[in-house]
Amino acid sequence: MGHQVDVVIIGGGQAGLAVGWYLRRRTDLSFVILDDQEIPGGAWRHTWPSLRLFSQASYSSLPGRLMPSTGADNPDAAHVIDYLTDYETRYELPVRRSVHVSAVHRDDEGFRVQTTTGDTWSARAVVSATGTWSQPFWPTVPGQRAFTGTQVHSAHYGGPAAYAGKRVAVVGGANSGAQIAAEIAEVAELTWCLKGEPHWLPDEVDGRELFRVATERSRALAAGQPDPGGVAALGNIVVVPPVKRARDAGLLHPEPMFDRFTPTGVTWADGREQEVDAVIWCTGFRPALRHLRPLQVREADGTIRTDGTASVQVPGLYLVGYGDWTGPGSATLIGVGPTAKATAAALKRHLATPAPVPAR
Repeated sequence: MGHQVDVVIIGGGQAGLAVGWYLRRRTDLSFVILDDQEIPGGAWRHTWPSLRLFSQASYSSLPGRLMPSTGADNPDAAHVIDYLTDYETRYELPVRRSVHVSAVHRDDEGFRVQTTTGDTWSARAVVSATGTWSQPFWPTVPGQRAFTGTQVHSAHYGGPAAYAGKRVAVVGGANSGAQIAAEIAEVAELTWCLKGEPHWLPDEVDGRELFRVATERSRALAAGQPDPGGVAALGNIVVVPPVKRARDAGLLHPEPMFDRFTPTGVTWADGREQEVDAVIWCTGFRPALRHLRPLQVREADGTIRTDGTASVQVPGLYLVGYGDWTGPGSATLIGVGPTAKATAAALKRHLATPAPVPAR
C-alpha cells in the first residue's frame, strides 16, 4: 500500500515528537511519524530501572508542555515515559506503530520510504530521528569468546538484583558506567574499569549547565571563534544523588581497563588477574542509521555530514537527536527543542509549496 505526505519522520521518541510539534504549529505541511515501538516512550522504555535524569522536571521538557514536577527528585524513566505518552496524545501527533522503516530511497519527486509492514510512503522530505539506543557498541577484547561468565550491555541491563553476591566488572567511565557501578557496588563485589581516572563534574552541575555550555560552544564555532572546550572541559560524569552517595562512601574505586579475558575472569597488562562472574558494558551507542544505507551518505565515523540538521549531500534529508553533530544537546529532552524548531523552519523553506493531504 502506498501513502503520500510532505514529510516522513522516522522515530517516535522525544526527537520525532518535538519535530512533529513544530511542524503542526509552525507549518501547513502534511506529515507522519513512523515508530517501530508498540507503545509510546521511545528509548526510555529500554533504560535500566533506576536511571535518573540529570535535571529536575522543569528543565527536562519538550516544546509546548512542561514535564510535571516530581518534587525534589530528578525524574526517573517511568516518569519520562508517562510524559511522552501524554505529549503524543495531547497534541494528537500522527504516530503510526509498529512500523519499522527498512530503507529510504531517492526518487524523482523526493523519497520512497519502505517499511517491513509492506507499506511504502512517498515524501518530499525525510526526518531521521531514530536515536542510538538500538545500536549498542560492544568493544572487542582478546579472549572474550572464551569467557564463561555473563556479558550484558547497559542497553539490556535490568537492575542490580541479578548480580547480588557476585563478582561484577562494570566497564565505562561516563554516566551510565558511574550510575550502574554505584548500584552494583551496593550488592556485589565491584570492579569498575575505565580508561584513565573518572572525570567528575562539580556536584552542583546538572543538565541545565551542560546544555548551556554545549550551546555556547556551538555558537562560538558557528561564529568562527576559538573552541571554548564545551562539556568535555567540565568533565563527563554528572554526580546525581545515587552516584554521589556511592562515591562519598568510598564504593567507587576505578581500575584501568583490563587487557584480556580468561575463561573465568580478566587480566591486566601487568599480569594481574581478577575472577569475575559478569561484565556489564557501559560503552555507549552508535547512531541507528541502517535505514539510510541506500542513500550512501554516512561518513567513516558513522555520522552524516550536516549543515544544521540538513544533510549536506542529500537535499530534503534531516537528522535530529543523534548528538552534538545534529545540534548542541540534541539527544536530550532539554536540548532537542531548538534543533526541532530549526528543522521545522528548514522544512518549511525547502517545501515552499505543500502537497495536498491524500484521503485515507
